[in-house]
Amino acid sequence: MPDKHRKDSFGKPEEAADGSSARWRSRLHEIIFEADTPVGKFFDLVLILSILLSVLVVMLDSITRLNLRYGQLFLGIEWFFTLLFTVEYLLRLACVGRPLKYATSFYGIVDLLSILPTYLSLLLPGSQYLLSIRILRVLRIFRILKLATYVSEANLLARSLKASGRKIAIFLYTVLALVVIIGSAMYLVEGAQSGFTSIPRSIYWAIVTLTTVGYGDISPQTSLGQFLASGVMILGYSIIAVPTGIFTAEISKSMRMVSTQACPECSAEGHDQNAVHCKFCGAKL
Repeated sequence: MPDKHRKDSFGKPEEAADGSSARWRSRLHEIIFEADTPVGKFFDLVLILSILLSVLVVMLDSITRLNLRYGQLFLGIEWFFTLLFTVEYLLRLACVGRPLKYATSFYGIVDLLSILPTYLSLLLPGSQYLLSIRILRVLRIFRILKLATYVSEANLLARSLKASGRKIAIFLYTVLALVVIIGSAMYLVEGAQSGFTSIPRSIYWAIVTLTTVGYGDISPQTSLGQFLASGVMILGYSIIAVPTGIFTAEISKSMRMVSTQACPECSAEGHDQNAVHCKFCGAKL
């Protein structure tokens, strides 16, 4: 028979210790990950304000005149925010049931990348300017403002890209074949005297023209070449719309109403409003 009155290292019953730990993690998760409570909303607002201020400091520090005058102050503020975000990142890992799941999620990776540059600057001077990546963390504001349909936009875009991947790949292959043919034709029509010194250079012109960028460093001089260029320009407008239409169609299929609730185990978001269990790990919401 197991001893129901076993005590932990602090002299408290194990069941009570486990219950206290679960309540602590649940409360911490509610504050850090949820925006439905006043405390959780206040935490996120303070976090986003800190993110914006830290990015502003990095930008100001890159101005030589200000760096020479306030460099040490900027450095101190930068380290303050880095330590603050480090503690926040560790607390996020501590209050989820599956820390590795959160660490490898979109927000988890962004949170980690937002603190690494300062530590790397100890070995690689100048890398602290990469801290501007912290601005990506402001994406959490969608959850605070109750814009629920935008909570999982990153996942939505990823799913749409994956679903349209084959169609876009075929489209890109077609465009590649097209610019090779157009470039080769322009090389034969214009020749080196017009700046089309080789087929690769002519292909470069075809890509620039087809995408409607038009640098103007190379241009056809003959009537036949200009006629061909006109056709490529018109074709460019129609081609640009193809991948946009494919991607938009997939997004329309994937759109649905989602809630702002984060899973207490894996921290995943983007659940249906009537969801009871997490669709990623199966934990109860």
